[in-house]
Amino acid sequence: MERQRVSSSNLESVGYDANDEVLEIKFHSGGIYQYFNVPLERFESLMNASSKGRYFSSYIKNRYRFRKIR
Repeated sequence: MERQRVSSSNLESVGYDANDEVLEIKFHSGGIYQYFNVPLERFESLMNASSKGRYFSSYIKNRYRFRKIR
C-alpha cells in the first residue's frame, strides 16, 4: 500500500485502501500497522486533523481491529 508522509511527531506516513477499508500507518518508531474496517470518512478526518497523533489516539487506536506488519 502506498502511504503519504504526514506532519506529525508520532505518525510518519498514512495510507488507505478504500476498497478494503484498510488504514495503514507507519510510526516514527518504525512500526507499521494496518487497521481494518475503517470508514473513508475516518481516514479523511485523520488527514485533515490539525494534530494527527491526537486524532489517531482519540478515534482510531483501540477502536479498530489491527495487525502489526512490521
